[in-house]
Amino acid sequence: MKLHNSVGPNPHVVRMFMAEKGITLPIVTVDLMGGENRRPPYNTEVNPAGQTPALELDDGSFVCEITTICEYLEEVQPSPALIGTTPEERAETRMWTRRIDLNICEPMTNAFRAAEGRPIFEKRIMLVGPSGAEELKAIAKDRLKWFGDQMGDRQFVCGDRLTLADILLYCFLTFGAAVGQPLAAEHAWTAAWIKRMDARPSAKA
Repeated sequence: MKLHNSVGPNPHVVRMFMAEKGITLPIVTVDLMGGENRRPPYNTEVNPAGQTPALELDDGSFVCEITTICEYLEEVQPSPALIGTTPEERAETRMWTRRIDLNICEPMTNAFRAAEGRPIFEKRIMLVGPSGAEELKAIAKDRLKWFGDQMGDRQFVCGDRLTLADILLYCFLTFGAAVGQPLAAEHAWTAAWIKRMDARPSAKA
């Protein structure tokens, strides 16, 4: 297998997931800033959506979308489990991953694309205006507060086990902090949790 990799939070999620599982793969670097992902052969042979990362399988086929890639890697190498070892654990991980993705990652990322990242994305995807970007930032901030309020005394999102939900949230919050959305400090639980995540070697993947 090979990982088609680039800058940005999405590839970081897969790299961190791989690092936690001890998976090492050959890396193919895609020039995201130069738009390589939006033109052939990448968007015709690798991922027609023009997004990174993409996992190239041994038979030459491709798996795309970060949660799907991580699910595939978990099936290929179940231990250590980062999604779960039982139906209940897997359901809990997927529930929180979905909530984080829709409620925090999506508005945060779209706000970046429409505001600070607009020079990069305005010719690549449809964008909202600047006022919409500020509203999206407010949504991400509000949803992260709601999320933190649910965590109680948990060490990780799913209690005492590190999961894909933690990795997804961590990679996007660290990205957000670098592009004008330092949301992690807004809630005491999230601020303490991100320090624990920062200390993991996989965070540097």
